[in-house]
Amino acid sequence: MLDPKKPQYPPLPLIQTWVWMMIESRDPELQDKGRNNLISAFGSLAKANEYLSKVNTK
Repeated sequence: MLDPKKPQYPPLPLIQTWVWMMIESRDPELQDKGRNNLISAFGSLAKANEYLSKVNTK
């Protein structure tokens, strides 16, 4: 059962795609879409970065 206290984030491969869009893409529309998706999912880019740091150290 899902824990209502624990935030639910998108699957890691989707998050990684958004990061790729934001950083690696040369298309400004894709960069904006990746950035906006991360902000929508996490509330801020800083929180997205914190989450990725946690999952990458596990």
